Amino acid sequence: MACPFLEEPVDVEAQILRRALRRERVIRARLDILSFPDDFLCERYRFSAQSIIYLNNILRPNIAHVTHRGHSLSSVHIICIALRFFANGSFLYNIGDAEHVSKATVCRAVRNVTVALKRLLYSFVVFPGHRPTRFIKEGFHKIAGIRMNKT
Repeated sequence: MACPFLEEPVDVEAQILRRALRRERVIRARLDILSFPDDFLCERYRFSAQSIIYLNNILRPNIAHVTHRGHSLSSVHIICIALRFFANGSFLYNIGDAEHVSKATVCRAVRNVTVALKRLLYSFVVFPGHRPTRFIKEGFHKIAGIRMNKT
């Protein structure tokens, strides 16, 4: 029977191997996206620097990370990743490769920005109040064939 006070030699060797094979975590320096010229930003994100700053100001409370553990993305980077996805409509892998983040990060950024925009929907999208709702719905149907629910 083995002595309970001695460590198993196999466990000690496994710990040594794990430490030897562990990769160092590589943390890339993030670019300051807002330092690029407006034509570059409009080409990539379809927004100017001032528009991105405005979006950041209204969306930051809903998308910013509370802690900065693990070198999390800033709210500007999260917004730019989502804007690039919205502007491009490409696969998450392509956006991640272009922005130097993982597919999962792109997915979380797009979801967080979409939910934050949804929360602000009724602050920015309002039906005209001077006409009855029925006439507005009929107008939508005449213009684009959009059938609105009867409420």
